Amino acid sequence: MSQKTMSKEEYLNKAKDLNKDAGAPKVLEDTDFFTVAKERRSVRQYDPTVKISEEEIRELLEVATQAPSSSNLQPWRFLVIQDQAAKDELLPIANNQQQVVEASAVIAVLGDREGYKNAERIFGELVEMGRMTEELKNTYVNSITQGYGSFPAERLSKIAMIDGGLVSMQLMLAAKAKGYDTVPMGGFDQEKFVEAFRVPENFEPVMLIALGKGAKAGFEKSRLPLDEVLQWNKY
Repeated sequence: MSQKTMSKEEYLNKAKDLNKDAGAPKVLEDTDFFTVAKERRSVRQYDPTVKISEEEIRELLEVATQAPSSSNLQPWRFLVIQDQAAKDELLPIANNQQQVVEASAVIAVLGDREGYKNAERIFGELVEMGRMTEELKNTYVNSITQGYGSFPAERLSKIAMIDGGLVSMQLMLAAKAKGYDTVPMGGFDQEKFVEAFRVPENFEPVMLIALGKGAKAGFEKSRLPLDEVLQWNKY
């Protein structure tokens, strides 16, 4: 086997070069969940003339935020980067991945390590809805505040990353169901991103998601056989 390697930028951009002959992404006639999940692709080439409205992006994010989260604390936060100048600024931070500037928007999914501080508000709304008594709400809030407040930073970060992953997947599926395409990106300089886009210090970058109308389809999926990744009951 060859020992040849690539730079990070070459590695992240090579995928679209290998897919030059691909046609446009498949238009789904059926948007039931299983079809959407099977047909979603990571699309890296977009039609830069297609602009997704703020209203549509908000609709997608509303659906995405129906995802579950630890103790229902919803620690996800979103920075929608739509302005072309801002996308141009992001491009070198994201290793010059062209989907950053070609897609209609890049959504930075962030996790708030201090999301547990919203427990009073979140559970208070359940009281207003008649779904929980004030006494039970207080018990929940006290337990969350004491428990999460005592967690080390590493554990809070892990919670934020897991919940951020859940909401990200839901966002990408929602986009596909609406006829748009996405690609999740972890290949960016997080420190430079945080500095350039003035991300609050308690927010942790989970991933960037390019969102737009694909110009060329993503790769056909190649997956390990289920029996290689599945085990029942115990290892």
